[in-house]
Amino acid sequence: MERKQSTNTLQQYAAMLSKYLLPQRSTLAALTVLLFASIGLQLINPQIIRYFIDTAQTGGELQPLFYAAGLFIVFSLIQQLISIVAAYFSENLGWKTTNRLRGDLAEHCLSLDMSFHKTQTSGSIIERVDGDVNALANFFSSFMIHLAGNLILMVGILVLLFRENLLVGIGMTVFVVFAVLTIQWIRKFAVPVWAKWRQINAEFYGFIGEHLEGTEDTRANGAAGYVMSRFYALLRRMLPLRTKAFLGFGMMWITTIVVFALGNAMAFGISAYLWKQGAVSLGTVYLIFYYTELLAKPIEKIRTQLEDLQRADASLLRIRELLNTRSQITDGPGTPLPAGALAVELQDLTFGYDDTPTLQDLQLRLVPGQTLGLLGRTGSGKTTLARLLLRFYDPQQGGVLLGGVDIRECKLSELRRKVAMVTQNIEILEGSVRENLTMYDDSIADERIIEVLDDLGLGAWRMSLPQGLDTPLASGGGSLSAGEAQLLAFARVFLTDPGLVILDEASSRLDPLTERRIEEAMTKLLQGRTCIMIAHRLATVQRADQIMVLENGRVLEQGKRIELAGNPNSRFSQMLAVGLEEVLV
Repeated sequence: MERKQSTNTLQQYAAMLSKYLLPQRSTLAALTVLLFASIGLQLINPQIIRYFIDTAQTGGELQPLFYAAGLFIVFSLIQQLISIVAAYFSENLGWKTTNRLRGDLAEHCLSLDMSFHKTQTSGSIIERVDGDVNALANFFSSFMIHLAGNLILMVGILVLLFRENLLVGIGMTVFVVFAVLTIQWIRKFAVPVWAKWRQINAEFYGFIGEHLEGTEDTRANGAAGYVMSRFYALLRRMLPLRTKAFLGFGMMWITTIVVFALGNAMAFGISAYLWKQGAVSLGTVYLIFYYTELLAKPIEKIRTQLEDLQRADASLLRIRELLNTRSQITDGPGTPLPAGALAVELQDLTFGYDDTPTLQDLQLRLVPGQTLGLLGRTGSGKTTLARLLLRFYDPQQGGVLLGGVDIRECKLSELRRKVAMVTQNIEILEGSVRENLTMYDDSIADERIIEVLDDLGLGAWRMSLPQGLDTPLASGGGSLSAGEAQLLAFARVFLTDPGLVILDEASSRLDPLTERRIEEAMTKLLQGRTCIMIAHRLATVQRADQIMVLENGRVLEQGKRIELAGNPNSRFSQMLAVGLEEVLV
C-alpha cells in the first residue's frame, strides 16, 4: 500500500514537471550548464590550495605561489558570478512555472459549479491557489537539477578522495550513506503532519476572510465575542499541529548537525592516522578537511530540498485534489440556441440544494419577447429559479428549455452568452471602465461601448471620466452611485445582446431622477428580448405580460397579468390592492 502511494506521488510529480517545467527547456539547459560549471570550480579550487601549501613547504620559488593564488582568486570570483546568474535563472524559472500553475488553478476554480463554491470559503480557495503553489515554488525552480547537481558534487568529492587515499574514500562514503539514509528516515515522519497543517491553515484563512467581509454585521449584532471564541478555538487546533510540524524540522536539523560532527571526527581521525604513517602531505590533510566540509554543503542542500519536498508533498496532494475536482455541471454536446428572443419552458421542474426541495413541479411557457413578473416572499425560490436558468445547478427532476432546446444540450459558454442576469448587488471589478463593461472581451469596439452608454443616458457621466474608458474603477464600485452601477450592469447586457434577460429589480432606494433613468434603460433593455423579472415594485410589474407567484417553492398562482389583475379573488390582485412592497417583505 505504501509503495503504491509512493508510486502515485512520483507520477504526480512527473506530470507536474512535464506540464509546467519542460516547456522552459532553454532556461533549464542554461541553468544546467551553470550548475555543472559551478560544481567543477568547487572541485578544482581545493586542489589549487593543496598545491599552494605543498609548494610553500618545499621552500621553492614564489612565482608559482603567486600564480596559484591568482588562479584561486579568479576561479572564486567566477564561481560567485555563476552562483548569482544561476540564482536569477532559478528564481525566474520558479516564478514562470508557479504563475502558470496559479493561473490554471484559478481558471479551474472558476469552471467549477456553485455546489463547490458554496462549500468553500474565499480564504480557503486563496490558500490553495496561492499558498499551496508557493510551497511548490522551490520544486519548480529546478528542484531536480539542483538535487542532481548536489548529488554529482557529492560523488565528485568522493571520487577525488578515493584518488587521494582508499581509506579516506571508504570512510567518507560510509559517512555520506549514513547521513542520507538517516535524513530520509526522519523525513517520512513529518510529511503527514505537514499535510494536516496545510489543511488547517486553509481553514484559518477561510475563517479570517469570511469574518473580515462581515465585520459590520458582526459588530452590529454584538457577535464579536462569539467570533473571537471561534478564532481562539481554531488557534488551539492549530498549535499542536504547528508544534509537531516544526519538531519534524527540528529533528532533521539536529540530525544534520550530529551527522556533520561525526563526519568531521572521522576526517580528523583518518587524517591523523595517515599523517602519522607519512602517507599524505600537509596539503593533502587540508584537502581532506576541505572536501569533508564541502561534503556538508550538498548534504545540507539535499536536506533543505527534502524539507521543501516535504512541504511540496502536502501541497501537491491538495493541488491534485483540487484539479481532480470535477464540476457537476458539464458542457452538453453543443446544440445551438436560436438567435433573437428565446422562448422559455419549464417542464415539471423540481430542485433542492439538499434533500428538501426548494422548487417543486414548476410549469411555465413563455413565448419569445414576453416578460414574466416573478413574485414571492423571501425564500420562495425566485433566485433559485434564476440560477437554474443560467445552469449554475441542474434540476433533480424535469428540465429547462430555451428556444425549444434543453439547456443541458448546450455549451455553457453559449448559454451564458444568450442568457444574462442583472442582480441588485452589482459587482464592479478593480479595472478600467472598459474592462468592467466588456468583461475583458477585446472583440467589443470602443465605438459600441460609447453608443450603449449614450443610449442609457450615461453620456454626460462618460464625458466626465478623466481618462475616458481607461478610467480605473475601484473594487466594489465605491466611486459610483447606486444608479450608475445599475446602469453599468444594463450596459453589460446590451453589449452581450442576450436573448433572455433575468432581472432582479433594484430596490426603491434610488432618487426619482435616477429611478426615471433606470426605467428608461429598462424599456430599451427589454425590447426584442424575453425577460424574467423578479419584481418588487408595482411600476415594474406593469411591464409584465405574465405573472407567476411562488410560495414555498410551488406555483401559487400563474397567468396573464391583465386577467389576474382583473380577478378580485386572485392573489396578485390582492397584492396590488394592499401594495406590492408590503406583501413581499
